[in-house]
Amino acid sequence: MQSLCKYNNPDCYGTRELELLLELSSLLSNKDIDLDEVMSLMASHFDAERIILTILNRENSNIVIEGAFGISKQEKDQAVYQIGQGIIGKVIETGEAIEILKIGESKEFLNLTQAPTVVSGQDVSFICTPIRYKDQVIGTMSFHKLYSGELSFDYDVRLLKIIGSMIGRTMRRRQEYAEELEQLVRENQTLRGELRNRILPEKIKGNSSKMNEVFSLIESVAYTDATVLIRGESGVGKELVADAIHYNSLRKDKPFIKVNCAALPESLIESELFGHEKGSFTGATVQRIGRFEMANGGTIFLDEFGDIPPSTQVKLLRVLQEREIERVGGTKPIKVDVRVLCATNRNLEELITKDKFREDLYYRINVFPIYIPSLRERISDIPVLADFFIDKFNKRHGKNIMRITASAIDTLMVYHWPGNIRELENCIERACILCMDQVIRINNLPASLQTAATSKTMQEGTLEIILGKMEKQLIVDALISSKGNGAKAAEVLGLTERMMGIRIKKYGIDPKRFKTRDSKHKSDDIE
Repeated sequence: MQSLCKYNNPDCYGTRELELLLELSSLLSNKDIDLDEVMSLMASHFDAERIILTILNRENSNIVIEGAFGISKQEKDQAVYQIGQGIIGKVIETGEAIEILKIGESKEFLNLTQAPTVVSGQDVSFICTPIRYKDQVIGTMSFHKLYSGELSFDYDVRLLKIIGSMIGRTMRRRQEYAEELEQLVRENQTLRGELRNRILPEKIKGNSSKMNEVFSLIESVAYTDATVLIRGESGVGKELVADAIHYNSLRKDKPFIKVNCAALPESLIESELFGHEKGSFTGATVQRIGRFEMANGGTIFLDEFGDIPPSTQVKLLRVLQEREIERVGGTKPIKVDVRVLCATNRNLEELITKDKFREDLYYRINVFPIYIPSLRERISDIPVLADFFIDKFNKRHGKNIMRITASAIDTLMVYHWPGNIRELENCIERACILCMDQVIRINNLPASLQTAATSKTMQEGTLEIILGKMEKQLIVDALISSKGNGAKAAEVLGLTERMMGIRIKKYGIDPKRFKTRDSKHKSDDIE
């Protein structure tokens, strides 16, 4: 009589093991492998509460979780192990599997993922095995499982080692990718630092991501002759960016002419930009060359470009198209080799819809736009800027200020800075002047920057109590200004006489106290 093989039974552990290994092999062969899905499949087979797959970063010796089942993303991101630290660290260090029957009784179990030590009245066990690739330990695989007191984990450890050898190649690829990514990040930071040092380091300061983008754009466009449109709010440093572009360009040794278009009267702006011939208008006693001719071979910076009158915009369009000008009163075109940088805080697109700015000129200057972020968009740069301005005003005012307190920096960082860098500079200069020792403190800052908390003037009590105090003070102020005339005080505050009377009684105010001698005979008090 022929006997049936036990492996034909669907409930056979061996059959389930083969199915698991086949499915894992299929998942690991995918290009976009999801290690969390692999861990979930294993947790189902091992009947595990949690499964954790870690990888060793050889650059910084950190051991991080690459795949997991039963823990949150936050727990996964926060758990970082070191070689020799805890069970996982020791497995990496020794290359030997470790079993902990009851994690609640183990002093070596770090529990960085906040795993429960008891589930449904049963202790939890922890089994961790190394993952190897070509005789090198590159990570670990571990799981949390309920401990019954009788179960042996030898089979689970053996299967974990088999699966670990399958995952080893995938883990090595991830390990190399993580190391390459970290190397690229370091190189990128180094390059950005070098970039900041090349672009007017004595003037432009900032470490924020938004300013790094600006530095990158400056670096890209500086060596070209492209027209640049610098945009941003007033006080963000648009002129400094123009300086950086010119002095890092091939024209850096040629003229750099700056024109504030908003400061020039409409009647004179054409003469200033393009020059004029003798006798072209009243007062034109001699020929004069304009700013574009002065900048020939170099760069011209047109600040407040959005304020140029429409009549001048037409001539600027020709300059940008043909690279030639005509002096006021002249008929002969003059060729100019000028790079044009423009800056504005105006909304040019809105001006176009209102017919205040030529659309064709907009497209001529908007070749390479650079947006300078406001200070409130780069709050993290405030400490760097504050130190820079302190050094600047130490030299200017003969001070020896060494630092600014953390609380003062906090106050600077919660302010909204409508005036941007210019306002911060003025604020630090004022603080430097008021500072009597070597440390800038909160009380050296303008009152407009100080909050109730930082100045220790926070009112005590509930919102109702605080509002009540304010309402009472407003009523008293109105009665003082009306010389105790309740009707006039009510009118000033926008209240009816009845409402005013109710509040006077509520706060126990005596209107007679505010009457002058001339008004005491009147009987229009509100009692």
